[in-house]
Amino acid sequence: MSEYVDDLKKYVPNPDENAVSGIVKHLGIALKSRDASLVSCSSKDELARVRDSWCKKKLGLPQSDADLDSGIKEICETMKADQRKHRVTFYYLLAQKYGKLGELA
Repeated sequence: MSEYVDDLKKYVPNPDENAVSGIVKHLGIALKSRDASLVSCSSKDELARVRDSWCKKKLGLPQSDADLDSGIKEICETMKADQRKHRVTFYYLLAQKYGKLGELA
């Protein structure tokens, strides 16, 4: 888990380790696959999956698809310097943006 916390520190000075742990637990075995552990901002299918599975289903966000897509693009822009966008970091930043970190712990 420390690798995820270290990656997050590029964006958040003091990441909530309980929230990180909750994300890691939620993702489970998917993190074992290198491909599944990363988010591809250039894939429309991937971003739709993030919107539907993470934002709507897990975080319970009521915003429209267009609003959620805009938020996801914002995180893509925030992480644009990273060639490999770790899913845990990406999901954490989305949860933080929408004020849902406390629900992940």
